[in-house]
Amino acid sequence: MSTHTTNGKYGFLIDVTHCIDCRACNVACSVQNEVSMDSTRIWMNGTGVVGKYPDLQSFTAPFHCMHCNDPSCASACTVGALTRDHDGIVRYDEDRCIGCRYCIYACPFQVPNMDLNETMPLIVKCDMCGDRLDEGEQPACAATCPPGAIQFGRREDMLAEANRLINENPGKYIHHIYGEHENGGTSTFYISPVPFEELGFPIPGATSSAYYNRLVTHGTPAVFGAAAVSLSGIYLTIKNVQEETAEEARAAVIRSAQAAESARAAERAAATEEEA
Repeated sequence: MSTHTTNGKYGFLIDVTHCIDCRACNVACSVQNEVSMDSTRIWMNGTGVVGKYPDLQSFTAPFHCMHCNDPSCASACTVGALTRDHDGIVRYDEDRCIGCRYCIYACPFQVPNMDLNETMPLIVKCDMCGDRLDEGEQPACAATCPPGAIQFGRREDMLAEANRLINENPGKYIHHIYGEHENGGTSTFYISPVPFEELGFPIPGATSSAYYNRLVTHGTPAVFGAAAVSLSGIYLTIKNVQEETAEEARAAVIRSAQAAESARAAERAAATEEEA
């Protein structure tokens, strides 16, 4: 059974304490992908205003594709429109997409979405600005973020920086790097002063749902094969019993006919003796 659990080359680190909800990342994503603001690959999650006056606070964070080590969306895609490349980027090929929406249902982070303003809507999602990476530039969101809430670099460096910030600032962050273990691990990490469920983040398990999807897709032929063999055995058993029963019935009929013929022969012999 194949897996895709190797770590990616690139990664994001998003620090919720630095995000000011300016939406510059949304604008940059819109310009980079030449789409409307309604169709950007980024959206904002947040707590809303919490606390009691005058101690009020609000936290927000940009949310986009997590680029999982073992992407559930790719495992669910029936036509290979979603794939994970050697850099760990989950890429999308719209020329292959048939709009079946399986990836939407499979993704535990609720990332793939559709532009419902289109006549034939297909999937839209972040691809780490692959074209910019090929030119040696950072993704548009990270390059644009004014307060530096979005950092981008090598995945292991982003994870190490997340651990450093948490360890060196006790009380500033909760002790949890979102994305390190969720869904089998990802290439997008978050650190936050509040629990991630309060920010509206999905909380998936530590095992990628792609694993269970492969159990189904790889196991189904075996299950059906075993079922077919079992059903064939039952059929043959029933058929053999039926044939044996039919043979016994035929033999009984033959024996009965033979007995009747013997009785008639005896009667004829007796009649012949009386006449003599």
